[in-house]
Amino acid sequence: MNATTGTTDAARTAILDGRTSLGIEFGSTRIKACLIGEDPSDVLAVGSHEWENQFVDRVWTYSIDSVWAGLQAAYADLVAQVRSRYDVEPATFGAIGVSAMMHGYLAFDADDELLVPFRTWRNTSTGPAAAELSEAFGVNIPLRWSIAHLHQAVLDHEAHVPDVAFVTTLAGYVHWRLTGRKVIGVGDASGMFPIDAATHDYDAGLIAIYDGLVAERAPQLRISELLPEALPAGESGGALTEAGAALLDPSGALKPGAPLCPPEGDAGTGMVATNSVAPRTGNVSAGTSIFAMVVLEGPLEQVHHELDLVTTPAGDPVAMVHCNNGASELAAWVSLFTRFAAASGAPVDSDAAFGVLLREALDGEADAGGIIAYNHLAGEPIAGLSEGRPLVVRTPDSDFTLANFMRAQVYGVYGTLSLGMRVLADEGVALDRMFAHGGIFRTAGVAQRLLAGALDAPVAIGETASEGGAWGIAVLASYLTARSGAASAPDLGVYLNEHVFADAGFDTVDPDPEDVAGFAAFLDRYRAGLAAEAAAVQAL
Repeated sequence: MNATTGTTDAARTAILDGRTSLGIEFGSTRIKACLIGEDPSDVLAVGSHEWENQFVDRVWTYSIDSVWAGLQAAYADLVAQVRSRYDVEPATFGAIGVSAMMHGYLAFDADDELLVPFRTWRNTSTGPAAAELSEAFGVNIPLRWSIAHLHQAVLDHEAHVPDVAFVTTLAGYVHWRLTGRKVIGVGDASGMFPIDAATHDYDAGLIAIYDGLVAERAPQLRISELLPEALPAGESGGALTEAGAALLDPSGALKPGAPLCPPEGDAGTGMVATNSVAPRTGNVSAGTSIFAMVVLEGPLEQVHHELDLVTTPAGDPVAMVHCNNGASELAAWVSLFTRFAAASGAPVDSDAAFGVLLREALDGEADAGGIIAYNHLAGEPIAGLSEGRPLVVRTPDSDFTLANFMRAQVYGVYGTLSLGMRVLADEGVALDRMFAHGGIFRTAGVAQRLLAGALDAPVAIGETASEGGAWGIAVLASYLTARSGAASAPDLGVYLNEHVFADAGFDTVDPDPEDVAGFAAFLDRYRAGLAAEAAAVQAL
């Protein structure tokens, strides 16, 4: 028996015995399922399903039907891959985890009926609510947080407010339907309502302030009764019910009973996937949105609208710089060039086009030759924009080459993020290393190097970075198994270091001084040009 056969046989046995962990993540453009073995670094199979948000009645949303259709499609794709690779089909798992885009607003009545269409993190219509809450709480409440959405509905006297009995996130919703339990991971909870660092639960003092704030406007609201129970990583989130198993796998092959870890947000699973849950570590996740998470050694001195205070999945404090716009505009330009290649009779696939164009960026001038690219498809609070208008701006003497254009596009992905990260640096927050993950980093040596220059910090990419948050939530599911079977359970950081990343390889790139100076010059122009971006929003 050769080594490959032995590995396959071991994996087949683990699948049949239910000694695996399943992670499911609802990303902004893809729902992904990831199956791992008893060794969390051993990815056995991956399934996926593409989906897109819709802009309906000026609200960014996903339909509930698309949530379940997409979940079932991604799971079926994973099962098909398991069947193809190992000639078996899973009937149960050692543990399951669900993750999704953080924040947003899913409100239900006492009969568990959805009151209004799902309002995602991408909506920026909550400005008055966020401002009032930030002042009342003395902490920054971002526009996309669940409490901002709820409070904006109160301020707007929306008809559904008197009927609200439960508010949750997308991950919390899916988990609830799979298990019957209205719980949420503390990291995801920290994007709903502020968390007390001492208790790792919702801040009781701020809950009292909020109840007082709405006592006359919405006297029936008691925020503590509306929020899901917050749980740290390693706690039980319940078990897969018979109805939940049928929702996940309508074929009937999947049996109920598998335990579930607390559902988490994509920020938390990104931290796990990059082993950045300890102080002085951080990570950047780049997709439709882009955000950075930096684990804090102590509290910040001031309140900053550019920074959110959230937590790791274990409940430790984190400063988050979240930008609504990530790599979508870059992808749109790559799609344009891909179509040009096809029209010219030399077609290339999307991955190849990405690789060629990203590598071209390395030949650009350090400051992108005076070209500025704004990636704002949606509003961007850090940049002061209520809506987005993608722009490419240059002066007549800018050096307009493909290399400079592509470097400007990559820089544009990092532009707003860098504005927030500079606020964090001014607070004296130090970083030993930033980890990065997301599709933009698949082309080796380009986006990683330019991010190191933008942040003026080493940037590391791990071998598992391409699997992203789906693998991260699978690891959190495996952590639940490890804690339930251990006499002395390790904390999350120890578990990651000793059981997940002990033998992991990381490719680390140090910032190039020329890139650092070039990006700083680009960012000065970028900041000044935001007035043109704001004017475009008003005019177009």
